[in-house]
Parts: sequence; C-alpha cells; structure tokens
Amino acid sequence: MADYVLETRKLSKEFKGFSAVNDLNLQVERGHIHALIGPNGAGKTTVFNLLTKFLTPTAGTILFNGIDVTRERPADIALRGVIRSFQISAVFPNLTPLENVRLALQRPTGTSYQFWRSDRCLCQLDDRAMDLLESVGLAEVSGDITGELAYGRKRALEIATTLALEPELVLLDEPTQGMGAEDVDKITALVKRASAGRTILMIEHNLKVVATLADRITVLQRGAILSEGAYAEVSQDPRVLEAYMGVHP
Repeated sequence: MADYVLETRKLSKEFKGFSAVNDLNLQVERGHIHALIGPNGAGKTTVFNLLTKFLTPTAGTILFNGIDVTRERPADIALRGVIRSFQISAVFPNLTPLENVRLALQRPTGTSYQFWRSDRCLCQLDDRAMDLLESVGLAEVSGDITGELAYGRKRALEIATTLALEPELVLLDEPTQGMGAEDVDKITALVKRASAGRTILMIEHNLKVVATLADRITVLQRGAILSEGAYAEVSQDPRVLEAYMGVHP
C-alpha cells in the first residue's frame, strides 16, 4: 500500500448553501510532488484553507500521517510540520534576506526571540541561514533590503524561509504566479530541489511547471475531483481538455 502523508475523506465545505468543496477524497503520497489544478473557482484555495485550518470543514476528515487533525487549530497543524506559502509573497520587506531566514530558523532551533535582547544573540543561526540562502541563489543579496528585491527573488526567499521551518509537508499556492519565463524556470528548479526528503502539495496554473514537477495531479472542477493521475494521463483526459483547457473533444 502507498504511504500517504496527507489524506482527506469526503471533505466538504459549504458557504450558505454553495458547495465549494464536495466529498473530496485526496491522497498525497509521501515524498511526492502532488499538483492540484483546475479552472478558477474550482475550489483549490478552499482546499488549502481547509487543510491548514483557516476554514472549518462542513463535513469529512483530514488525516496527517494517519492521525485525525480535522479539528486542530492552524498552529497545531504548523507544529506537526505542515507549512504553507501564499499567492502573495509573505516576507518581511524591511528586513534583509538573512534576517528573514534567521527569524524562521528560531522555531526549529528553539532560539527564542526577545525584543529587549540584542540581535547578536541570533548570530549563531547565520551559517545555517546562509546555507539556505545559497540553496535558493540569494547569498549574494543576503544583506540587501528584502522590499527592494525583484519579485522572483522574494518568492525564492519565501522558499528559503519555508525550508528553515523544516517542514514534512509543504503547501505551495501558485509559486510561479506573475513571473516571467526566466523566473518561472528558476522557481521550478528550486521547488524540485526543495522536494528532496519532503512532500509537496502545490496549486499551479502553469501546466509546463506541473508537467515538469508533479508525480501526480488532481484536477478539480466545482469542488470535486474531475480526474487524477500522472500528467501524461490527465492531460489527455477529454473532460480535462474541456473543463480546464477549454478544448472540446
């Protein structure tokens, strides 16, 4: 049997009679990159919000490593090792990349940040922070102001801060949104490297990125699974061609 790090059973979410997610049975295999795709309004972000407890399910169950986490709080989910990125870059713009990563490193290393202490107490984290920045190609701008970096570099920094939290499962919400082709290629390579030793569930509209990265793809339509499988299989499904790509079989 496959080893699922994340599983949902008949997961549903309704908003005043509107079914945003309907009886979703999702299985994310450990060590895989799993892509969640579908047209706008298919329910992808709602699924992410349910998995990270920003929303409470109307019905159904969420299992993480076989444990029922359906009623846990967002902080509990994060402490279990489920870390999420958002469509909008979530970094501190007035800090340097080094400071951003150093802050993220405090939780797994147990270094408590206290505002009345000098930041010199965090210097012990610098080597690890620089290793992470090097891994995403940002070592040369480690001392720059984050808010002045190009958009693609901010997204790369977000990946570095995510990895600093040592996640077991990473949820990436459209990591290449709004990027030019060069930045898309760089972020795609970063996500591939970041997948080593962990599981990634990603929402992504760029089908080239999905084809390059995903071991398995789940296609949503109106909150339910329309098709599932490898890219070669899903991309030839007539239902997907019609619903997602606008191509009539």
